[in-house]
Amino acid sequence: MTNQTKHKIAIVDDHLLFASSLEKLIHSFPDFQVILKARNGLELQREIENTKSKPDIILLDLNMPVMDGKETLEWLTETHPQIRVLVLSMEDDERTILKMIRGGAKGYFLKDIHPNDLKEALIEVMDKGYYYSEKVTSTMVHALQPGSNQEPLALKENERTFLQLACSEMTYKEIADVMNLSPKTIDGYRQELFNKLNIKNRVGLVIYALKNNITEI
Repeated sequence: MTNQTKHKIAIVDDHLLFASSLEKLIHSFPDFQVILKARNGLELQREIENTKSKPDIILLDLNMPVMDGKETLEWLTETHPQIRVLVLSMEDDERTILKMIRGGAKGYFLKDIHPNDLKEALIEVMDKGYYYSEKVTSTMVHALQPGSNQEPLALKENERTFLQLACSEMTYKEIADVMNLSPKTIDGYRQELFNKLNIKNRVGLVIYALKNNITEI
């Protein structure tokens, strides 16, 4: 794979030694290249707005000066939703993980992740659009314990069917084919559920469906 066809990565982390080591590691993966590094969200904003070549994936730290990871994720979700954001942090508490996933992150990893696991995650997030490690999956399951449920909404039959299919690994286009509907109609169902449930991404749909017994793990 040439540099023109390699998937483009951005690293946002204020620890320069870690960022440089991560860059070297990613350059050892045949299908990926690092095109920019930033020490905080504000630097990332400047870099992205001043370049035509946007990253496919951003590896984002949480604790940074000037503009931290949470603020950066909010900005990216609003202005560049096509960019896949993977959080790479030392924070492993459930509340932080769920907040970042619900806020739009396509994955969440601890900084002691094994290099092979990181490579697998990058490949999968390009193929499927997301990657949830065992840590994130167990956190999501724990969040489904009794007492965390919200009052279920009344869903139309097609909305319920879409929600069940959205809990699979099928793409939205594949869901449209299965339901014999146009991709535009599926986009409408997705956005309507996002608005009703006050969520921003697919994992929020999965959490809601699991909580309310619409699908099974």
